[in-house]
Amino acid sequence: MTRLILVRHGESNVTVQRIIGGPRTCTGLSDLGRQQAERLRDRWASTGEVEADVLIASQYPRAYETAQIVAPALGDLPIVRDDGWGEHEPGPVCDGMSYQAFVDTYPDLSSRWDVHDPFATTFPEGETVAAFQFRVGSTVRRTLDQHEGRTIVVACHGGVVDAVLRLALKSPAMGAFEINTVNTSITELLLVKPSTWRLVRYNDHAHLAGLPPATRPA
Repeated sequence: MTRLILVRHGESNVTVQRIIGGPRTCTGLSDLGRQQAERLRDRWASTGEVEADVLIASQYPRAYETAQIVAPALGDLPIVRDDGWGEHEPGPVCDGMSYQAFVDTYPDLSSRWDVHDPFATTFPEGETVAAFQFRVGSTVRRTLDQHEGRTIVVACHGGVVDAVLRLALKSPAMGAFEINTVNTSITELLLVKPSTWRLVRYNDHAHLAGLPPATRPA
């Protein structure tokens, strides 16, 4: 069976700074984010619970840096960068904009996250939810085809975890599916037969015990 382990990146600088951090403006992990990733590395090194065959990271610095930190616990696997695992693309107009500026500039768009139209514009010149989910789904399919029967660890994003779970659990594309994926948490799925997933665990972040709480995303 193919084992897919998704790790949300550690706390990012852009979250602390309260800005929309797309691929153009992401500057990696905060000090706390690095501590979170180090905790995950140390957990995996001591427990041996994950014997990975492949280590993938999105193109965002916060995801790649997370993968770099945990890699020693996985036998220093080479990190494969794959843009398909990137977060919902805000586009060049909003990338780097503060959360408050986005709400002030695009009040109509900022309210659309609660509607049930995945084709509605959420970011000017950015991905629709439908486009984002199609990209993530296509990336999952391609990754499975390339690494069938292996254990795949992916350093990615909260939105990606959401999209993969919707795909795996055959849930609606939008709405009625509220989750809160914690930084450096582990989400594990097994592909038990074609198009049938087993959710082994979601949001496992026991290694963060004792650390300060992360900055809440917008």
